[in-house]
Amino acid sequence: MMTLMDIFYGNFELEDILSDLISSAPVQRLKNIHQGGAVFLVSPHVSHSRYEHAIGVMLLVKKLGGSLEEQIAALLHDVSHTAFSHVSDYVLQKSGEDYHEQIFKEVIANSTIPSILTKHGFSTSLLEDPKYTLLEMPLPALCADRIDYTMRDLYHFGLINIVEVHHFINELAVQDGKIGVKSEKTALWIAGKYVQLNNEYFRKPEHVYANTKFSELIALGLEKGVIILSDFMKDDPAVLSTIKSDPDLNLELQKIKSLDYFERFSVSGSGKTFKERILKPMVIDHA
Repeated sequence: MMTLMDIFYGNFELEDILSDLISSAPVQRLKNIHQGGAVFLVSPHVSHSRYEHAIGVMLLVKKLGGSLEEQIAALLHDVSHTAFSHVSDYVLQKSGEDYHEQIFKEVIANSTIPSILTKHGFSTSLLEDPKYTLLEMPLPALCADRIDYTMRDLYHFGLINIVEVHHFINELAVQDGKIGVKSEKTALWIAGKYVQLNNEYFRKPEHVYANTKFSELIALGLEKGVIILSDFMKDDPAVLSTIKSDPDLNLELQKIKSLDYFERFSVSGSGKTFKERILKPMVIDHA
């Protein structure tokens, strides 16, 4: 049995199936996928991984009483993310930023995950259950996926501290299988922080610049044949190594990191569109 510690959620003993899935190559690969895509190139302190997020979502579902099946789905929900997360969406012009969702079944089928599930008496059909309302809900509702990436991005970017994270998590509650908060004050706080995250982190000009320019670099690598589409299913260090092996691509990479193009960069002219994203959490009355 594996024991996991997360700075947000605490210590948990995990069932054997979760231990086996965490130890598998597809999940371990997420340790080397940056959650923020190419943001780390210009904000090196923001370097948390998809693995941290996947573990966090699983533990939050567990903490809130979700079934083992929903915990498994939570752990695996991002396993098909490509190198540099959403950068591939920009390269492939996926405006919905859902390329990893489009290839999810294929990635799962071509991995060791089905055999691990079978070993423990489960099948991949559990990953397709639409009733996992702790894991995923459409905006403006809360869900474990949205809560974890919001808390993790805010924390690593320095917009909240660990005390605030713990206080918010302690304010979470579940009603009819859906996540809410215990007070209107908490609902207003997280709604405000979500706006701040979108405005100051996702839409930060330097971050939009990094993801935009890096996607252009990847597209150039594909055009030259230095990078091929299957490289997306490797991890960030592997793709960076390929980029650095080509003098032209490496030069462009160094220019991105040093913000050489930034003075001439315009977010509005980058082609990047932003959805209006707001949170309106359900307030659960415990009186």
